[in-house]
Amino acid sequence: MEPRIDVMQSEFGAKVAKRLFAVHGLLQQTALPHATQNLVMLRASQINGCGHCIDIHSKEAAAEGETTTRLNLVAGWRHSTVFTEEEQAALALTEEATRLADASEGVSDETWARAAKYYDENQLIALVTLIAMINATNRMAVTFNQLGGSYEPGLMAAAISQ
Repeated sequence: MEPRIDVMQSEFGAKVAKRLFAVHGLLQQTALPHATQNLVMLRASQINGCGHCIDIHSKEAAAEGETTTRLNLVAGWRHSTVFTEEEQAALALTEEATRLADASEGVSDETWARAAKYYDENQLIALVTLIAMINATNRMAVTFNQLGGSYEPGLMAAAISQ
């Protein structure tokens, strides 16, 4: 399999990517913990089958000090002991917001209340925005057939700072 489009080689694609990177940079400046952000991006990418984004977010999380045990258990977070209640609430929200088509009610009131118990309004806005952005990025990467495996930690930070 080969990538269908190299987004960064297109003038328009580079503009879109730059704006996505800008939103990501803004989210990193919020009070939403970076570890939680990394877990959320990894979990949504797993659900969406985006190897490119799984590669990026698992390597970035590891470079920021995330443990191998926690990274390996993200897909099975409900059946593990390594995530805080706050992280579990964020992961539950991530799953429901990513799988909107699978549930007639979308995000349940129970899941929302659980997240609202641990995160303030600005953190919830950041969390929902992060979930929306990683889902959009996953869909683009899968559609363009961007492949995982060659990402080097730090490339995302370099792209954000441009």
